[in-house]
Amino acid sequence: MIARNHSHILHARVNEFVLPPIVDGLVLGCASPIGHVAVGKALSLLTVTPFEHVPVEDEVIGNVLVRSAIMRKVARDDLIDFVLREIKPIMGAEEILHLHLEIEIRIEAKKQ
Repeated sequence: MIARNHSHILHARVNEFVLPPIVDGLVLGCASPIGHVAVGKALSLLTVTPFEHVPVEDEVIGNVLVRSAIMRKVARDDLIDFVLREIKPIMGAEEILHLHLEIEIRIEAKKQ
């Protein structure tokens, strides 16, 4: 009988699971493996942060889920235009991409 020696080395990378798992939003491709309804249901179970569904009529991008707080600052059409102009060229129809958005609002008030 032949004796065998085995050894194992296990490497792991551990990160904290944060809630919500989506920071600002998701862009879902038309052929993504999960749809906006399922993602919306999962989000409603994982966080109290409200997200809005923004449908997009496009051959690559199907839907955007974005935090409601962002939608109070950005017009729906402006968000759709931004996603189509900046995200669509780097995205496949089968993908789901995370959005991390920085919004700066400038307010000028003049005394009369």
